[in-house]
Amino acid sequence: MLVNRSRMVRALGVAAAAALALSACGGDSGGPASASDGEGGDVTLRFTWWGSDTRHQATQEIIDAFEDANPGITINPEYGDWGGYWDKLATQVASNDAPDIIQMDEKYLREYADRGALLDLSDVETGAMTDATVATGRTEEGLFGIPTGINAMALMANPDIFEAAGVALPDDTTWTWDDYADIAKQVDDGSEFYGATGPNEPATFQIWLRQQGKEMTTEDGQLGFEVSDAQEYLDLMLDLRERGALPEASILSEDQSPGPDQSLTGTGQVAMGAWWTNQLAALSTAAGTDLVPLRFPSSDGSEGGAQLFYKSSMYMSGNARTQHPEEVKKFIDFMVNSEEAGKINLADRGLPANLEVRDVVLGELDEADTRGAEFLADIEDELGDPMAVPPLGFSTMQEAIYRYELEVWFGRQSTADAAQQLYNEMESAIG
Repeated sequence: MLVNRSRMVRALGVAAAAALALSACGGDSGGPASASDGEGGDVTLRFTWWGSDTRHQATQEIIDAFEDANPGITINPEYGDWGGYWDKLATQVASNDAPDIIQMDEKYLREYADRGALLDLSDVETGAMTDATVATGRTEEGLFGIPTGINAMALMANPDIFEAAGVALPDDTTWTWDDYADIAKQVDDGSEFYGATGPNEPATFQIWLRQQGKEMTTEDGQLGFEVSDAQEYLDLMLDLRERGALPEASILSEDQSPGPDQSLTGTGQVAMGAWWTNQLAALSTAAGTDLVPLRFPSSDGSEGGAQLFYKSSMYMSGNARTQHPEEVKKFIDFMVNSEEAGKINLADRGLPANLEVRDVVLGELDEADTRGAEFLADIEDELGDPMAVPPLGFSTMQEAIYRYELEVWFGRQSTADAAQQLYNEMESAIG
C-alpha cells in the first residue's frame, strides 16, 4: 500500500561504543558464562541474537527442535533489536557475563575475536560451505564465526511507485550513477513519493570504491583509498541531493538507521532504497507490495560494473569463556548445518551458507525470498573479489560516514573538509 510523504522518527542507538567497552575484556577464563543444572549434569546455555519478531519466533522454533534432539541441553534465549544489541553485548563481555552463543556481525568480529572473547570454532563442520564463505569468519588466530547465510546489497525498487510516477524500472545491468539520479528525479517530480533515499553505509561506499578499483580496507587492515576518493564520493552524494534525486537533508537524517518497518522503503514512501537481500521479505511485507531487487548503478555503465559482493549475513559465534564449549559447538553445528534449522530459518539470516541446506531451502521460500535468491544467483558471475575480514575498529565506520554525509547535505562542511576529517577518523579507528 502506498502512503504519502511524512516525517519519520529516527531510530536511535549507535553501536560504536562496543569497541570501547571491550577494552576491559581478555581471553582467559574469569568466571562462569553458563551453568550446569546440578544432579543430572544437564547443561544450560544462553544464546543472544538481534532481529525482528519473525526472527525471534523462528529462532525459538530452532531452539525447541535442538532441545528435542538434545534433551540434556537447555538454551535460554536473549534477544532484542539491532540498536541496543552491541552496547549490551560489550558490557556483558567486559563484566564476564556474556552469553555462551552469540549472533555476530562482520563489523564486530575482530572487535571480539582479537581480544580473545570468542571461541575458536575450527572443528565445527563447514565442508558443505565454500572456502570463500568460511573465510569471512576466519582471522589469523582461528575461525571465530560460522556464517549462517549470504546476502548482497541491492536497491529495493517499489514498482507501484514507479507506475504511479509513469517511470519504467531501469535496466540495472548497464545503468550509471547519472542514470540513477535522473530516474530518481523523474519519480520525485512525477509522484507524491521520493525517488530514492540515502545510502546504506558502509556498503554503498564500499561498492563505489570497488567500482574505482579500490577497497575500503585491505587484507593487512589498512585503508585502501585516499582522501581524494572520499571527497569524490561525498561529491556524488551531494550532487544526488542537489539534483533532487534524494530528499532534503532532514529527511535523509531521519532515514539513516531505522529498521525495515519504520524506514522510507518499508513505509512505501520511496521508489528505491539500499538494503541487504535477506531484508527483502520484511520490506515487501511492510510496504504492502512486491519490491524488486536491483543492481547498484556503476561508474561506467558496463555489464558487471556494479562490483557487488556476497556478504556473510551474520555469524554464529561462541563465548571463549563458556564452561561448555562442546555443547556450544553442537548448537552452532545444528544452526548452520541441519536441514531442520534451515527450513525454519529459510532466508531470514541470509540464503543458507551450507550449500546442501540451501538446495533444500530454495524450494521452501516464499515469493519475496525467492526473488532475493534469484537475484543472488543472477549476480554471481559479476561479483568482485571477496571482501577481506574487516579490521579492528571497523565497527565505527558506519556512524562516521553517516555523520559526514549529513555535514555535507546540511551544508555545514565542504566535501573537501568532510573527506579529510572522515579519512583521518577512519585511519585512527583502525590504526
